[in-house]
Parts: sequence; C-alpha cells; structure tokens
Amino acid sequence: EYQGIMPVRGKILNCLKADYARIFKSEIITDLIRVLGCGVEIQNKHVKDLAAFDLNNLRWSKVVICTDGDVDGFQIRTLILTMLYRLTPTLIQQGYVYIAETPLFEINCGDKTWFAYSDKEKADIVKALEGKKYKIDRSKGLGENDPDMMWLTTMNPETRRLIRVMPEDVERTAEVFDLLLGDNLQGRKDHIAENGARFLDLADIS
Repeated sequence: EYQGIMPVRGKILNCLKADYARIFKSEIITDLIRVLGCGVEIQNKHVKDLAAFDLNNLRWSKVVICTDGDVDGFQIRTLILTMLYRLTPTLIQQGYVYIAETPLFEINCGDKTWFAYSDKEKADIVKALEGKKYKIDRSKGLGENDPDMMWLTTMNPETRRLIRVMPEDVERTAEVFDLLLGDNLQGRKDHIAENGARFLDLADIS
C-alpha cells in the first residue's frame, strides 16, 4: 500500500569508475532511476530517455538500501550508494537515502523471536534468556526470507532499523571504495599493509 521493493539481484556496475556510456547501458541502473522517478543530475548525450533531475518527481519519501549483512552485501550496498552519489547526489544531500540494518541472528524462545544485529546484541539477548530453552539461527539472506520475516526485519516501520546516509558518509565511502577497487595499486598495497592485521579474522585465506 505504501512501499515498493525493487530487487537488484547482485552487484551492479561500479559507477565511480565507469563512463556514462557504460552506466546508462546498464538496464538495472536505468530501471532503478526510473523507479525513483526523479531523473538524473547528469547532462550527457548518453542519458537519452532519462529525465533531467527534479526532486518534486521523486515517488518515495525514503530510498532504503537493503542488503545482506555479509561482505558481498556490504559491497552491493556500496555500489548502490556510489551510483546515487554520482547520478542523484541531491537525494543524499537532502536526507532521502537510508540503509536498512540486516539482523545477523534470529533467536527463538517459546513463541517469541528476537533479532540480533551484532555479536554483542546476541550475547545480551542470550544472557537475558539464561535458564530458558532457546534456539539461535544465523539469519538467512534477504532473498530467502519469507514475507512475514521480511516484514519484521526490513519493511515494518515499527521494528526495522534504518540509518540515514549523510553526505560525508558517502564521500568517505567513495574514497575508501576508490582506494580498494580503483587504479592506485601502490596505495592499495600500502593500505592493506598498514591496516590488514586488524581484519585477519575476517579474511578468506586458504
């Protein structure tokens, strides 16, 4: 009645590096822009049938990015943010863009369910349930959630958690994204050498 879901189905083009010809050839990107309704803040021959930006034509009061709470999900989130940052920066500047936090754990005890968004929250919930029988499940990816679960975790304004994206967040994200996925090989090596040890427990090394 008042919300719409647009599935992205995987990683979109890195709009930070791609030229406009490639960006506007991407069907998922042009479809996303059409769903938003506000057009793009780009004047370029490759824009073709997309409208010039007009905030009054935005169809939604919030643009919420929902991705899985894993490394792939974070990268997809960053790619979508980067797309908005490059094509419709006013949406971010005016506070229309949000990120939906995705729970990592589902904890069931009797007929009650709790969602934990971090290991600390999981530990706190388990501590509160001490002496009771409970079950902990790793939350499924968004694509595997049934409608009731999607409603509880992502769609219901009463229970979901949203983080408003601020302009400085995106600028910093774009800088780091550029460093990690851009052309500056030496800068990337230096960054990994200086900071890599902090993330060894997350590294997929075999």
